[in-house]
Amino acid sequence: MILTILPLSSTAYLSAGPGPITSSPPIIPDNDETRKLLEQTLSSTEIEKEIGRITAEQAVLERKVEVLNKQAAAKQSAILDQQQRAGAIVRSYYMGERDGLLAAVLSARSIGRMLALYDYYEIIIGRDHDILRQYEGEYKDLKSTLAAAERSSKELAELKTALEEQKTRIAALNEEIEGGISASSDPESMSALLDEFTKYWENIGLHEVKTYFKALSSAMNHLPQFVQSRDGILTRKGMTYNLALKEEDLNEFLVSQNKLFQDFGFHFNNGNVTASGSSGGLTLTLTGHYSIESEPVNALMFHIDNVVFNGLELPESTRQDLEDEFDLGFYPEKIVSFLRATNVESKEGVLYVKLSISF
Repeated sequence: MILTILPLSSTAYLSAGPGPITSSPPIIPDNDETRKLLEQTLSSTEIEKEIGRITAEQAVLERKVEVLNKQAAAKQSAILDQQQRAGAIVRSYYMGERDGLLAAVLSARSIGRMLALYDYYEIIIGRDHDILRQYEGEYKDLKSTLAAAERSSKELAELKTALEEQKTRIAALNEEIEGGISASSDPESMSALLDEFTKYWENIGLHEVKTYFKALSSAMNHLPQFVQSRDGILTRKGMTYNLALKEEDLNEFLVSQNKLFQDFGFHFNNGNVTASGSSGGLTLTLTGHYSIESEPVNALMFHIDNVVFNGLELPESTRQDLEDEFDLGFYPEKIVSFLRATNVESKEGVLYVKLSISF
């Protein structure tokens, strides 16, 4: 799937703060060297955020591991007495020490004495069982705590490795950026452009990107109802349903959901989907693909392969964050609960989805 998204206004951009920002995006010279430096700067900015996230997560895990280890140590200390008592009971049964009690009950010469001895025998046996059950419960609890501490320690070690890798990566990237600045015809101007672009991306650009992703996600959430209400999109043949969504129907649907899409033109080509528009100075190009997934529910999930912002490719971490935050998938069960997607393809202006009945 390829989407090219262009905003409706070139003079007012959304930001995280109150009110519109009227500054235009930085003017980017049209050459490969500058574009590469800007893409590297974007990557550096996003890696810095990733390092911050990993560092915070590492701190949380370190505290968790410390608490779990303390809990395990306390439980190990508390269980020692129970372990000794339980061991003594098991040995007594193994050595036949309880057999004498039972023999005394059976050899009683009167019903009254036999009942008294049997009550005594039941009290001892019941107490033995209570001690063993208590020890078993505390032992399982200790094992669970130790396993949790081990998992957290392993996760912490993996985070530390990831953190070191990101630090090494950003150091090398920043070295390349510094080299590129020095090699440019005007290092001072290049450095200023990179700073300006970084601030623009952090304060405006990323928010704009998320604005369109949020609109698309919201629209996709209502697409099943549109498919159900529009005659001819969904047809049945035996135990199979066929969904044929025409590009003009999709365009009409999107505009009805959000006016942001009124300058869009979505097209279904052989093997991909494209959308394009021309308004303003901000552009966003999204490339991705669909996969049919069964868990946790059957769905056509959209995976982001490439995002280009104002002609610059965004780093992988940003693409993954966008995919995680905004669901652009299509869920057949929202049409009819027993429908399951089995195949998807696009060609000649139509998106085809094959659906089967599954109870």
